[in-house]
Amino acid sequence: MSFKKGKMKQKTLIEVKALSAWFKKSQALSNINLLIEKNKVTAIIGPSGCGKSTFIRCLNRLHEEVEGAYLKGEVILEGKNIYDLGSDPVLIRRNIGMVFQKPNPFPGMSIYDNVAIGLKLSGIKKRSLLDERVERSLRNAALWKEVKDHLSRSGQSLSGGQQQRLCIARALAVNPSVMLMDEPTSALEPISTAWIEELIQKLKNQVTVVFVTHNMQQAARVSDRIAFFLNGELVEFNKTSWFFTKPKHSKSEDYITGRF
Repeated sequence: MSFKKGKMKQKTLIEVKALSAWFKKSQALSNINLLIEKNKVTAIIGPSGCGKSTFIRCLNRLHEEVEGAYLKGEVILEGKNIYDLGSDPVLIRRNIGMVFQKPNPFPGMSIYDNVAIGLKLSGIKKRSLLDERVERSLRNAALWKEVKDHLSRSGQSLSGGQQQRLCIARALAVNPSVMLMDEPTSALEPISTAWIEELIQKLKNQVTVVFVTHNMQQAARVSDRIAFFLNGELVEFNKTSWFFTKPKHSKSEDYITGRF
């Protein structure tokens, strides 16, 4: 991101072009075109079954892991289509991290090893470097102070909110450029939800965040951009403040006001 003549120049990090997705014969997404800006928080909203989770799973090639699932179109990250022949899905998912609805610390692993696993798999073996990256990741996930004296404990010994922040730290450890979150607070109580929302706001200084939420108030609090999906289609993509005050589409207004 650069500055020129006092104005911020926006940079597109991900360009989604003519993206359609299927589960066998059932179409989940239809012709999605979307620009995701670097170091912004984009919220994906819409009713259940509208394609929100399918969409973000297409952004790091997780959709193709489902038997019978396939897609057409392009997802261009920094000028390269992640679906080009020869692209390595493992490397793509390292650069486009994912946090799921239910916290999923790796069972049988300590807090330390949960964060370090991606670093070790990428070839980092030097203990001092691992220690540094683990601490940095836990600090960036607002968890370091709570666990710094208990790093050898199981990751599953933590509370639900702490486990979710541990999963965020695990994703951050390998320095991704994008963080995808699929309803990251839906399984958490209000205090932990507030922690995660505050964390998302801080994270956008380091990574681009795309998150799915059913909670319109949460989307309003946390995001810079809103993408409203309905029946597998992108109805509206707008600045958050404009979406809630001056929506472009009547269907957006109906959704905001609870008419459907």
